[in-house]
Amino acid sequence: MVLTDQFSAYTQWRTDVAGAVLGLRNWLSHNDIGDAQSDLRLQHLLERMREDKLVVAFVAEFSRGKSELINAVFFSQYGSRILPSSAGRTTMCPTELQWEAGQTPGVRLLPIDTRRNNESVADLRRKPAEWVFEPVDVDDAKSLQTALARVSETRLVSRADADAMGFPVDDTGLDGAKPDANGMVEVAAWRHAVIQFPHPLLEQGLVIVDTPGLNAIGSEPELTLSLLPNAHAVLFILAADTGVTQSDLAVWEKHVNIGRGQRSGRVVVLNKIDGLWDGLRSEAEIESEIDRQVATVAQTLSVEPKLVFPVSAQKALLAKVNNDVPLLERSRIAELEQALSSELLPTRQNIIRDNATSEAGDILRRATELLVARHKNLREQLKEMSDLRGKNQSVIEYMMRKVRAEKDEFEQGLAKYHATRSVFTGLQNRLFAHLGMDTLRSETRRTREAMVVSNFSRGLREAMREYFGNLRSNLKRSGNEITEITEMLDAMYKKFSVEHGLKLAAPASFSTWRYERDIARLERAFEDQLNTLGAMITQWKGTVTQRFFETIAVEARKTFETANRDVEHWLRAVMAPLETQVREYQLQLKRRLESVKRVHEATGTLEERLGELQQAETALLRQLDELGSIRRSLEASLGQPLNTNPQDEQSLAA
Repeated sequence: MVLTDQFSAYTQWRTDVAGAVLGLRNWLSHNDIGDAQSDLRLQHLLERMREDKLVVAFVAEFSRGKSELINAVFFSQYGSRILPSSAGRTTMCPTELQWEAGQTPGVRLLPIDTRRNNESVADLRRKPAEWVFEPVDVDDAKSLQTALARVSETRLVSRADADAMGFPVDDTGLDGAKPDANGMVEVAAWRHAVIQFPHPLLEQGLVIVDTPGLNAIGSEPELTLSLLPNAHAVLFILAADTGVTQSDLAVWEKHVNIGRGQRSGRVVVLNKIDGLWDGLRSEAEIESEIDRQVATVAQTLSVEPKLVFPVSAQKALLAKVNNDVPLLERSRIAELEQALSSELLPTRQNIIRDNATSEAGDILRRATELLVARHKNLREQLKEMSDLRGKNQSVIEYMMRKVRAEKDEFEQGLAKYHATRSVFTGLQNRLFAHLGMDTLRSETRRTREAMVVSNFSRGLREAMREYFGNLRSNLKRSGNEITEITEMLDAMYKKFSVEHGLKLAAPASFSTWRYERDIARLERAFEDQLNTLGAMITQWKGTVTQRFFETIAVEARKTFETANRDVEHWLRAVMAPLETQVREYQLQLKRRLESVKRVHEATGTLEERLGELQQAETALLRQLDELGSIRRSLEASLGQPLNTNPQDEQSLAA
């Protein structure tokens, strides 16, 4: 199965899971079993599935064949090259290929002059007026190719302008752009490009990132701080005739393999093996040469040889366009596509499966627990009503007093519940005092002020390091508050379970480890890119400050925004089971008391009330069957069991 077929199968799987989740959400709403928090959680899960993207980044130095490889792997069925691919530099700025319903086909280009402002690409995405848009006719190949070629455009600027826009300039050309005879520096005309193209794979959520060479990558830190680390797969492309050059190694160490304990989703492509097909060597000699190159590359980059894929992108594209099977096999592109799908799709599928299993499983379990609680109360009411057959008025009065006593006892427990709710609110406020966006904004403002007044590089370094120290400290304090909230709720869950028979599982745990890891990654990037002697010597204080806040601080803000959203979601979810069970228990006590009162006022209504309770039990058992069917449908879509308790369903049917 080719990559496009596997991607389509993945998309269909995701659609099936979303349909099953939507069925659960609609059923809960229709049967008045869910609550606002459960509905919000399922809505959030559906939105995440709808917005699911698979990001594949292609990284290399210039002239390694990135664009041709993208054409060969993803766009061969178009019959021609979608991305410009020729000798020399073709992609001069980070370029994303994507598509969303309702977009207009075209190329969105962010002018390079926006680098002068203290705004990141992420901020500028929300400002359409800052971008140049060039529409394309997807049915006109020439129009399409002309528009896409704009990502190759450059312009000449003075050395001062290059410095002001953050481009490294070096007279030798080794550590930056080399000025020409007139002192002018060639830079990319565009800072970022987004190609909106209605290709079937892009329509299904694939996002392709094509990157420029080393100097251009280094001049746009947001690429290495956000786009590349968050990509689900990164293909690092080398040329078979040169192997790993010094500049290739710099790209690998600075931008692909930086700070990674594991290399999941990172593969190496040894492109242009057709250069070895010179007609003078036998096939065995060619294979031997390729094997030697693979071994050398693997050793140099410290990766396993199985992660190095020798291919010919140019021959693969030609073979696919002309349906030349022997040439396609010789290009060896199939092995790369298989590896890409085995690295990319299962990893992303597991993330969605785990999210859906956790969220839907928890909500299904709670719905089942609610039905169990209702059934238990129904059976108790049926027994109470049946026991009243033939009994005199004094027995009925005793039963009323008994139910009232239970109600009074539960209301005393409610006072403790409300006290716990008040403590929960206080702990929640303390948590957001450490984690909240207001705290982060204050810390960012304090750091900026410290950097502005600093006269020496040491002061800059201390301010930036203190920034990270305070972020780590805030996350640690947040983790402590979360632990206290979890322990308090666990004790409350157990108390209500023991004293009132409520069936409550232990509250779900939550960890800040993910956000601490992201901040640690940003700190490593800061140490490598800004906190170096070279950066402090060659860049103005204002430039260092600007780059810190438009790259590092922006990514830190994203991390804290995600943490706030996730914590708010967890807080709502962790309190909802107790609230639901308390409301249900109150309702059932009220119904029991009303039933006995009705019998007390007119004993002739006893049989009528028994009939009503039996009808309610029949309806409840029908709901159980429907819920079980929904659970099985979800499990079939996900391909694994949900975290529910089917024994509860069996107990209802007993």
